[in-house]
Amino acid sequence: MTGLRVRHRSTVALDGVDLAFGPGVHGLLGPNGAGKTSLIRVLATVTGPADGRVEILGEDLGDHRRRGEVRRRLGYLPQEFGYYPGFTVREFVAYVAWLKEMPAADAPAAVERAVARVGLADRIDVKIKTLSGGMVRRVGIAQAVVNDPRVLLLDEPTAGLDPEQRMEFRALLRELGRDAAVIVSTHLVEDVAAACTGVTLLDGGRVAYRGTPSSLAALGGTTGEGADGGGSDDLGDNPIERGYTAALRAHRASTARVAVR
Repeated sequence: MTGLRVRHRSTVALDGVDLAFGPGVHGLLGPNGAGKTSLIRVLATVTGPADGRVEILGEDLGDHRRRGEVRRRLGYLPQEFGYYPGFTVREFVAYVAWLKEMPAADAPAAVERAVARVGLADRIDVKIKTLSGGMVRRVGIAQAVVNDPRVLLLDEPTAGLDPEQRMEFRALLRELGRDAAVIVSTHLVEDVAAACTGVTLLDGGRVAYRGTPSSLAALGGTTGEGADGGGSDDLGDNPIERGYTAALRAHRASTARVAVR
């Protein structure tokens, strides 16, 4: 994406964002209102940019005729995804496979594989309305991966998952990231530290930091010191949390200096 701008009425959600993603697991971090969900929704072709250029898998999203092709090759889990409570897990994931125009002969096996990957093989013929919130979230992940997407977009995917399920999900992310570009929007920096190969920090609709989880953690120091060498007890409980806060503060200080000039 180049010069990506997104507006919601009078509010600028993304302001001139330049980013590129390849295979691997990429974490999107940032405070509420930073632009994470807006970015995910543009990549999922749910909303269009006000300005700039976005290309996915060689297709320019500015060409409306090509968006359908992109959607068939994407996987997408929104922060709050809609489903039919009366469907079984199998029926719902199969329905999404049909929407993605997967070959009818391949879909049944793909559905079973996707459901097994999220640990719900024993619930595949259970109605979704009987599942717990964490299990419903896992159904959402299953529908996102049923077509073995080349680009996988996940918005707060671990919401509602217990610690064991989150560990299993991180392992799944690492597996998926071997061949696909997996972009995960989350507030949980520990998920980024455990599963991601790259991290992008957004703040106020702009890129505040880009690097690896280890380089972000390095900004937080290892002995309670921040990037400036001062005490950092107020920055977080571990290096990556402290690095996250230090990067945000550095970006905001830089933005304030530019504004003053």
